[in-house]
Amino acid sequence: QPQFLSPLADSTGFAPVVLGEEVDLTKLSNWFPSVPEQAQSSSRITHYTISIPPLRIFEATVKIGGEDLKESLIHYGGTALPGEFGNTVIFGHSVLPQFFNPKKYLTIFSTLPNIKRDDEVFVQFDGIEYKYKVYDMVEVDPDDVSILEQRYDNAYLILVTCVPPGTYWKRLAVRARLEKI
Repeated sequence: QPQFLSPLADSTGFAPVVLGEEVDLTKLSNWFPSVPEQAQSSSRITHYTISIPPLRIFEATVKIGGEDLKESLIHYGGTALPGEFGNTVIFGHSVLPQFFNPKKYLTIFSTLPNIKRDDEVFVQFDGIEYKYKVYDMVEVDPDDVSILEQRYDNAYLILVTCVPPGTYWKRLAVRARLEKI
């Protein structure tokens, strides 16, 4: 007998939603409900910006430890700050690519699947510009939290959104390595 399991299901196989009701994936806490809430950064900085020129994204606001993906990109709590050794993990929302608008946070990562190896990503944090270069992309299941794991041999940037754009079937993680300060 086939089983249909929601990607949002707990170990019982039942999703924590009422029929006809959807989980609000513009709230970051709904992306990985099984992961304990992450410690917030002790940084005095609460926001920074990111630019991804090949995607026409310029000076987009990233909120450290934020929650609402309709208001900004979100720096996932407990991950490295830009320029630090470890993984800086940034989440952004996506919709169908034809609705992409680089100035609207609800659509900002809709074209993230179009990024290519060696594309440059710039982060402005605390008055310093960091240049990262894309080296890898991976799709994972919605409950795969391995994309949040820290790696301390260099400074990395991981950009995460749902794919295919406009769905929540998988997560795309674009990985970039710090090239220059």
